[in-house]
Amino acid sequence: MRGEAVYYCGNRSLRIEAVTVQPPGPDEVQISVGFCGICGTDLLIYRGRMDERVGKRRIIGHEMSGRIAALGERVEGMAVGAPVVVRPLAPCGQCHPCRTGKNRLCHSLKVFGVDLEGSMQQLWNVPARAVHRLPDGLALAHAALVEPLAVAVRDVRRARVAPGEDVLVIGGGPIGLLVALVARKAGGAVTVSEVNPHRAQLAEELGFRVINPRRANLAAEVAGATHGKGADVVFEASGNQAGLDAMTEAAAVNGRICIVGMHLDSPRLDLHRVIMRELEIIGSRAYEAEDFERAIELLREGIAAERIITEMRRLGDVGEAFRDLCENPASIKTLIVVNGAST
Repeated sequence: MRGEAVYYCGNRSLRIEAVTVQPPGPDEVQISVGFCGICGTDLLIYRGRMDERVGKRRIIGHEMSGRIAALGERVEGMAVGAPVVVRPLAPCGQCHPCRTGKNRLCHSLKVFGVDLEGSMQQLWNVPARAVHRLPDGLALAHAALVEPLAVAVRDVRRARVAPGEDVLVIGGGPIGLLVALVARKAGGAVTVSEVNPHRAQLAEELGFRVINPRRANLAAEVAGATHGKGADVVFEASGNQAGLDAMTEAAAVNGRICIVGMHLDSPRLDLHRVIMRELEIIGSRAYEAEDFERAIELLREGIAAERIITEMRRLGDVGEAFRDLCENPASIKTLIVVNGAST
């Protein structure tokens, strides 16, 4: 069987190629991919920042939704035509984190679309254990957000957001906005810090208080809104040094700070402030199966995650879509329509 796939081929080079697709293995499911989202990791790959890990020939993509096209001979409990998403992690199953139920922290974790061939292909064979069934009636385009929403679910769980707590999200990009939505669902009073006017406007439309840290003192604004206390929980979702500087300054005494954004360089951290305020620094990586299921449930309940989708592009326009996300400040989340027949 033949299909098309998007290959990353080196710095800012993408190529659409026809590929021969094998039948699924005994424990695999073949998926006709309907939609694939472009995320921050994809953009890092596109810019050549992850070549040492990815190489220069990889089918990219890991945020997706689609329908089952074929089943391996040992796969049970699934049906051809069913709408699904894929949890794109391939843990070893043998190391200590895997043996203790923390597959996301596997010592040799492989990620589809990074270390393994990803979802930006029309027919995709994946392990059945990674497939999650979607409820009937959930728009397949919206379901392409399950993966990033699961990231946000894990972040909020790790940070232990409780009803009535003051929450600050630094960075109103796709993940930051999803974290804000999930934190509000958990009962937090959420403020978003964002300098991009398009992202700030969307955050306001979603009902969040928004502060532009270039126009106002973020820590002072948060303190003023919390009777001098500061934020009980801070999510650093900007991935830049300014966000790291602001997070410790805006946090309340005994506050919890969850690091969400990717920091590939060697950033500075004000450990003196961490000590003096007894701040708790929390790392958060990926998700588990339960986070995927919760993300699906939240979409079904209408959490409005789909509001972050700013455009959809045909597979043939994938190169232009990546360029726009890098250069157009109004672009937030783009979905690629991989296989229109599966939508």
